[in-house]
Parts: sequence; C-alpha cells; structure tokens
Amino acid sequence: MGRHSRREWKNQNAQRKNHATDRTANHAEAKAACHKHIHETIAAQRKNEDAIRELKARHVLCTVCGKRIEEMSSAIADNANGNPAHFDCILKKITNAETLGENEKVAYIGQGRFGILHYENPRDVRSFKIVKTIEWEGHDSEQAWRSEMSSLYSQVL
Repeated sequence: MGRHSRREWKNQNAQRKNHATDRTANHAEAKAACHKHIHETIAAQRKNEDAIRELKARHVLCTVCGKRIEEMSSAIADNANGNPAHFDCILKKITNAETLGENEKVAYIGQGRFGILHYENPRDVRSFKIVKTIEWEGHDSEQAWRSEMSSLYSQVL
C-alpha cells in the first residue's frame, strides 16, 4: 500500500506540474496577445492622429470670404456649391439676404437649418418664436470633406 500511495503521489505531482506549465504557457500566450493588441491599438491611434494633423494642416479657404478656415469642425457647407465656409460667413450671408423685423435675428437651429427668431422681449433670449426656417444644408447632402473629418474624429479605438 505504501508503494501505491507513493505512485499516486508522484502522479499527482506530475499532473500539478503539467497543469502549472500549461497555466504558465497560457498566461504567456495571453500576455503576448495583449501586448500585440496594445501595440496595434497604439499604431492605429498614431495613424489616426497623423491623419488628423494632416487634415488640420490643409489650407482650406472659405467660399464666402476667401480666408483660411482654421477650424474645420466649425465649418458649414455653402449651399451654392457644398464647399466649406466659415459658420459666421454663412450666418452673415443669410442675415444680409433676409428682411428682419423688429426684435428678430437669424440663428442656427440645428441639422443644417437656420431660423429667423422673433423675441417678444429682446432682453429675454430664452423666449422666442421661430418665424421662418431656412434649410441651408439638406438632410441628404453629404460633403466629402465632412465625411473625412467625421470618420477621423469619431473612430473608437
């Protein structure tokens, strides 16, 4: 019986050693896979950052005033040609083209639309009525310059 116990003990130790070796190998593989993933993620982030830097370095001119657009993320498409323009230039263009009444002003109301807002009390800008909606950028219009920019900024790595 003593030999039998010793044999079982040796088998159990061998199994434990094999199991420990397997765990070490699995841990090493997992660690290597993790390092590879981290390096790939860092490389992808660097590539994306380089593309963003290149995009920001471009000299894009406003189609309204002809000056350089410094911050493309605030640009809006000129509805005449779809090219980028300064938001303020478009706002000024619309304001000059519209006949505004007393206590009215042009404001961006979202989704590529502007509106003529009427304020009952010009001191209370929280209370207004939209008198006219101006569709500036169509809902279906997709500019290549905006798609490129949004794809670079919205990537989740």
